[in-house]
Amino acid sequence: MAKKKKLYSAISILLSMAMLTAACTSAPEEKTPSTPEKNQAPVTTSYPLEAGVTLTSWQPLNNNLLSVNIQNMADTSFGKELEKQTGVKVTYTHPPVGQTSEKFNLMVASNELPDVIEYTWTAYPGGPEKAIKDKVILPLNDIIDQYAPNLKRIMEANPEVARQLKTDSGQYYVFPMLRESVSQLVYQGPVVRKDWLDELGLPVPETIDEWYEMLKAFKEKKNAISPFTAKYAGGKWDIADVFIGAYRTSNGFYLDDEGKVRYGPYDPQFKEALTLLRKWYEEGLIDKDFSIPDADGKTLDNKITSGISGATVGLIGGGMGRWLDTMKDKDLNYEVVGVPYPVLNKGEKAFIGQRDFEYNPSNSAAIAASSKNVEIAARWLDYAFSEKGNMLFNYGIEGESYELDNGTPKFTDLIVNNEQFNVQQILSQYSKQNGPYLTDVNRNTNTYKQQDDAAKVWSNTEAEKHILPRFITPTVEESAQVAKILTDLNSYKEEMFVKFIMGKESLDNFEKYRQQLNTIGVEKVIAIYQSAYERYLER
Repeated sequence: MAKKKKLYSAISILLSMAMLTAACTSAPEEKTPSTPEKNQAPVTTSYPLEAGVTLTSWQPLNNNLLSVNIQNMADTSFGKELEKQTGVKVTYTHPPVGQTSEKFNLMVASNELPDVIEYTWTAYPGGPEKAIKDKVILPLNDIIDQYAPNLKRIMEANPEVARQLKTDSGQYYVFPMLRESVSQLVYQGPVVRKDWLDELGLPVPETIDEWYEMLKAFKEKKNAISPFTAKYAGGKWDIADVFIGAYRTSNGFYLDDEGKVRYGPYDPQFKEALTLLRKWYEEGLIDKDFSIPDADGKTLDNKITSGISGATVGLIGGGMGRWLDTMKDKDLNYEVVGVPYPVLNKGEKAFIGQRDFEYNPSNSAAIAASSKNVEIAARWLDYAFSEKGNMLFNYGIEGESYELDNGTPKFTDLIVNNEQFNVQQILSQYSKQNGPYLTDVNRNTNTYKQQDDAAKVWSNTEAEKHILPRFITPTVEESAQVAKILTDLNSYKEEMFVKFIMGKESLDNFEKYRQQLNTIGVEKVIAIYQSAYERYLER
């Protein structure tokens, strides 16, 4: 297969720094990791490795595997093939769904760590720099130099990505989850019932006013009980920056046009967004039950497929794809499409929207400081960034899950026309859906044209300028301050957000609300994030 194309330049993603609170202690002194000596000649890697090598790995298990009753990565076709190709037998441990942070904290506190840990290391209290200082994980600079030629090649070819992967002091800490294509970086946005638009003779909405007219028509002419709905999960209403971005602010921390960190709910113009949502709620255009938790999204699924709602904020795969699948044999006219992030005036470009970085801190792998198998762990992780390993991680097993068509991998009918499983369920058994590898630019698991079109439509925003990187790292002292503030800040903000929209709190009290955010410490967090962002730019 041809060499990988150069990664696109760095783009931005919204930061919501959910700092962990468990204490982190040092690894036992008697364990001496097998880190390479400085100036040691790089190891020439050939696979499979020598017989009999083993590793332990802790990593979340993809929900698609659980949905088909597979409980361990070792039992998948992917896991078996990875062992065959690398020669490394891995014992996997998977935290229960919804308990990743809790189980991680307990594992770290116990000092009983596996060789490899797949986690969001930017969420570690004090960031990855502190995780290294606590002797939980190893700095990888020398390890990558000696044992990871494939990842090193990618980093040397892409300085911006290399910057994203290191701490402020210059220490690399993960084998990362990387994506190549913009279409893989944009996967969430506003969704509407296109068949309803066509039936009512309405245009695809672009402005707030057009959204208003559309939602009124859905209520009055399609009898939609909840014209607009969205999932409420994780303690917040999951509308991202839809509607809010029209007022040149955000629903969280972001960068303004001058590159300064702001907190959208603290902005004066946030009141305008709240005024809009309050009006729509009062007129019955927003789901009256929008604040009832819907962690698994089943309530949203029912409303958007049953005619209760005609518009939402959804994912390309876990939203649009599922809804189109559900309805393809039930209603031949049913169609949902991604529509632009709404703006105030026709022709404007959306201020912000969902957009990811090439490096996603989630599902990235570090090597435990206590590991006795550092070289094996590094070489095993680096296999994912090799040409052959990259094919396995992206596409699975040649001749089973994919074939090469003039050098381009194409999924077989086993994947795209499986009678027993949907695409994501079967593909998760043959490849790694999320994790430390480089997603191939040609990989596309979308089933419908509407999904491909949605990614293009949602990409047309200024999010690249305004989303704050998730991998900025406050210092240990700063992190302690942020951890104390953020829980109260997020809780109060969301409580008032719901009250303002529902009319339980008058918008006349918006300044009092801002004063309370300041009392809680919002300006201190803004200042800390600003310092961390500036340090990131200087890496």
